[in-house]
Amino acid sequence: MTADRPTLAITLRVLSGMLFTGMVICVKAVSETVPLGQTVFYRSFFALIPLVIFLALRREFPGGLRTGRPVGHLVRSTFGALAMFTSFASVALLPLAEAVLLAQLAPVLTALAAVVFLSERLTRWRVAALAFGFCGVMVLVWPDLGGGAFDAGRLIGIGLGLLTAVLTAFALIMVRSLSHTESPGAIAFYFVVASMIGGLLTLPWGWPVLNAPTLSLLVLAGLFGGFAHIAMTLSFRYAEASYLAPFEYITLAWPILADLLIFDLPLSTSFLLALPLVLGGAVLAAAERRNPVRAQR
Repeated sequence: MTADRPTLAITLRVLSGMLFTGMVICVKAVSETVPLGQTVFYRSFFALIPLVIFLALRREFPGGLRTGRPVGHLVRSTFGALAMFTSFASVALLPLAEAVLLAQLAPVLTALAAVVFLSERLTRWRVAALAFGFCGVMVLVWPDLGGGAFDAGRLIGIGLGLLTAVLTAFALIMVRSLSHTESPGAIAFYFVVASMIGGLLTLPWGWPVLNAPTLSLLVLAGLFGGFAHIAMTLSFRYAEASYLAPFEYITLAWPILADLLIFDLPLSTSFLLALPLVLGGAVLAAAERRNPVRAQR
């Protein structure tokens, strides 16, 4: 068993957040010229390269990919692949900070999904987390619904961001179920392959020929995504997930900086008001996992 190394674990978790942000920056940069399915394919294909190398170094490839639960992998990978599609579509329509903030609802929805699918208790912590998350979403969309300038594209982007959180929650529930018998490498590998196949299925709708700069951004998106997943996986080897949960919210700093410095997008008032509410809900969901005894009260 790997010894606890909290400083290394925190460093790896923060690094993974930076790499994931690099991935979505690349995705947003090509979103106006590259079809969604083509982006998902290239991101998944090039993420497979570092993942396979990592598994081979750990002597988990190909032997570690054996599974007795193919249907479970299929369900988890389907939810994950769909979440990648909706996430990238949301990134194309919203500022990065808002798209990433909506994804932070996934831990709250995962806690609620566990009540339905894993027969866990509906505690007041989970209800409070849902209330905070719901209020955060309402604050985010209120300028578009409360008599302000109507922006259909923005509302669609928010809807896709919420759908991403729902799909991610279902995927995480399946990961919790699969992790009892399956290796993290196998779970990650089959998800990436499923996403690649999902992207490839969009080929009949037309993929443009890519120029060198666009192809380079797609390659970087895949490599960033692959290395980000590896860094996150390694972080959980050196500290428990509950210990690392607070540092996940540092990852929001990078999309905010990207909006301000790269895409020249100012932070909206609704985002600044929604930020503490959504993160508060996510913190409550994480706190319940860290304090199971208190959560039962």
